[in-house]
Amino acid sequence: MCCNESLYPYTPSNVAPMIFLAAFLFSTLHHIWVNVRYKSWRVTGTLPWGGIVFIAGFAVREVSAFHPKDRDLFIASTVLILVAPPVYALLNYVVLGRALYYVPQLSPIHPGRVITTFCSLDVVVGILTANGGARVANADATSAEIKAGKGLLRASILLQLISFFLFVLLEYVFHRRCIKAGTLNPEATAAAAKNANKVRRVLYLMYISSVIISSRHVFRVVEVFQGYTGYLQQHEWPLYVFDGAFMFVNALMLNIWHPTKYLPNDNRIYLSRDGATERLGPGLEDSRPFLITLLDPFDIAGVFMKRDKEKFWDHEDEHPIVGQDTIVTDKAGEVKSAV
Repeated sequence: MCCNESLYPYTPSNVAPMIFLAAFLFSTLHHIWVNVRYKSWRVTGTLPWGGIVFIAGFAVREVSAFHPKDRDLFIASTVLILVAPPVYALLNYVVLGRALYYVPQLSPIHPGRVITTFCSLDVVVGILTANGGARVANADATSAEIKAGKGLLRASILLQLISFFLFVLLEYVFHRRCIKAGTLNPEATAAAAKNANKVRRVLYLMYISSVIISSRHVFRVVEVFQGYTGYLQQHEWPLYVFDGAFMFVNALMLNIWHPTKYLPNDNRIYLSRDGATERLGPGLEDSRPFLITLLDPFDIAGVFMKRDKEKFWDHEDEHPIVGQDTIVTDKAGEVKSAV
């Protein structure tokens, strides 16, 4: 097939999409099995969804390789492969939020605000990407509209990078607090060392995953700024390295070290100050209106107003110990009560 007759500036491979389709299918089936076995859909339910989007993207890419002049197939495969990595980023938000629930006394932000804040930024990114991509892909668009579309795409990718930088910064602050408080002290009791290893493992997983996803974002930033005639868009291999191989490594890493091995499903279970005891608390609640929590996730206004914050961990002796007291769970594995 001649490249000049297709929408691709190169001859698209019909082998690579099948390789990555099979790889993500393997990873996704394992993630589904783990979620069913451990009833962890609330924590890691986005892992199968990210894999399914990639599977669909590479399946359409395979068909598109045989029909390179079909605009609908070209756009569908491009969009699906483009939106799949942010689904994996959503998992990072959920897992870090759950880690903050697990050690609430050291959390720099209300754990529930991790998801709402960063997901809101991702929604903005998605809106910019959708509008920019629609303008650029529109065959009837004027040069001014195409230019505006490229500007929206640049803004969306840069905002995505900024969002991920803030996420890693939040994780780093929490990590430093855990070190200073001795939560990650490897010389503590056996039980404390075990719990410290769980928290440490989750943080390291999030660091590595953040680096992988951020590297993919950098690739997209450079690609957009280079434009259609740039090296990255004129060659096919960068797509399979950064969107394919990098993201599969991320998915495979989470297959091997699944977050549910280290964090409880119920966000009311928290780690006592001794680092050795897990207790069932009332859970952290944010009584502020949703819009306020969205605009002020760190509750800066509360600092100036000297608003008292809930610190149920100061009364940890009143809370039952997980593993010693009788814990009653529902069908989803959530803790209902302890006696």
